[in-house]
Amino acid sequence: MNDSIIAVIIGIVEGLTEFLPISSTGHMILVGSLLGYEGNEASVLQVFIQLGAILSVLILYRDKFRRMLDMRRPSITGGLSAFHVAAGIVPVMGIAFFLHKPIKEYLFSPFTVIIGLVAGAVIMLAAEKIAKRPVTRKVDDMTLAQAFFVGLFQVLSLWPGFSRSGSTIAGGLLLGLSRTAAAEFSFIIAVPLMAVACIYDLVKNLDQLSGGDLQMIGIGFVVAFAVAYASILWFLRFLNTSTLASFAYYRFILAGWSYYYFFLR
Repeated sequence: MNDSIIAVIIGIVEGLTEFLPISSTGHMILVGSLLGYEGNEASVLQVFIQLGAILSVLILYRDKFRRMLDMRRPSITGGLSAFHVAAGIVPVMGIAFFLHKPIKEYLFSPFTVIIGLVAGAVIMLAAEKIAKRPVTRKVDDMTLAQAFFVGLFQVLSLWPGFSRSGSTIAGGLLLGLSRTAAAEFSFIIAVPLMAVACIYDLVKNLDQLSGGDLQMIGIGFVVAFAVAYASILWFLRFLNTSTLASFAYYRFILAGWSYYYFFLR
């Protein structure tokens, strides 16, 4: 398949799945296997195009990021702050730092993704069933404790297929957040997490890029940015009237199809 077409497909998959609770990493692994586009070159492309998805969040939430970075703010009580973001990312960053190598080595396969898809779907359905009426309807009303405990749920996303947004939104529901507040917090804390992860991987692999790779990266970056921007806007509107159940059922279907395709046919 033509490299440019592969870049477009990967960019669409990244943009659609990065912020929806269906696991972008899991989809990238499955799609990469289907396309026969695997190995170190594929990993580098996937890391680069994630930066396009990050950019979409920075633009959509630019006012919030600007306020969080304003060092003249006198306290941490007026809306979402950098302290909330730090509380939300410290748990997963700490564990990922020590387990990055074994995660990459042992968990990046279709079979482990299938397990993550099913387990994540169960947790999402459980959260919808258990969660009571939300006490925090806006992301700016979150407490530091809520941010930290949502961050603990995010640790589950280190297993490919679980979904970072799925685990954080489910955790947010259990902690009294509305679906919209939980989703927005998930988007915002994704920015520093993904930026650190991307920079770390790029520093290790930058010397392996060729001229052809740069063209694929550029195409994938632009496509991922545009698709992620649209998917975030759609997802927030969807959550105003719907639950996470449809995403959970989709995950079950994808897991079943993937198991058949990779292991039974």
